Amino acid sequence: MKLAITGGTGFVGRHVISLALARKHEIRALARTPQSPMSGVEWIDGAIDPARNLDRLIEGADAVIHIAGAINAPDRAAFAACNIDGTDAVLDAAQGAGVTRFIHVSSLAAREPALSDYGWSKAEAERKVEASRLDWTIIRPPAVYGPGDREMLELFRMAARGFLLLPPEGRVSLIEVSDLGRLFLACARQTNLRKIYEVDDGTVRGLSHRELARAFGEALDRRIRTARVPKPLLHGISFFEQLVRGKKAKLTADRVRYFCHPDWVSRRSMAPPARIWKAKVPTVAGLRATAEAYRDAGWL
Repeated sequence: MKLAITGGTGFVGRHVISLALARKHEIRALARTPQSPMSGVEWIDGAIDPARNLDRLIEGADAVIHIAGAINAPDRAAFAACNIDGTDAVLDAAQGAGVTRFIHVSSLAAREPALSDYGWSKAEAERKVEASRLDWTIIRPPAVYGPGDREMLELFRMAARGFLLLPPEGRVSLIEVSDLGRLFLACARQTNLRKIYEVDDGTVRGLSHRELARAFGEALDRRIRTARVPKPLLHGISFFEQLVRGKKAKLTADRVRYFCHPDWVSRRSMAPPARIWKAKVPTVAGLRATAEAYRDAGWL
């Protein structure tokens, strides 16, 4: 296939490109900054917010895999600019180029649009996709981890020291990045598949936060001690981080509300059919391989 990929320079996007190249697909990928040459990949100088060179990215493609999006932003307007307006621009470019197959990467957060600006923006983007004339599939990943990821790196570093701070009681699902990438490529090959899928690594009912800590302990061969951080304290930490770091703050009030929600478990009723895709990487094995990759990179 000829694939047009947004978000190809990010953690998930780079893994998707690697998997696609191994399957001999031709890739065009959007990049804001110059990228090193890569055999089989044509880097397109452009962006989704504001839209730039999207027509050139998508022209002649068999399918679009829209990964680009903001997971952290200083305010609702910034989330809207990237996740809603950016998605709208990619949809318009696909429809203008006559490309019908569209894989949209959303989030479990879209289930709870009132909870956070991030979730609201992802839900609104989903509505844009569903209202389009395209042959779309929407994929809602849970927490994604794997080699090269920096979002969960601090959790690994904390766990490697034998201690994890946990949010209030809740359950989560996980998925390893190569499993997620295989799903994108599998869906790109399908047609007439207007579905929303919630995916995970196959752990039924997900993991409680304490079970997740135990999984980290198994992966790192360490006994992990845990402590819960109350929601008011997390909000206090968020307030001071934003005072100090401003728009560069990572623990925003938006993210605190997201972290403290008790149910981020992917629903089995919305899983892709096994004939299309099935997860291969179990939780502990995936966490262990990720930790080893961090060590090899000198990150852990």
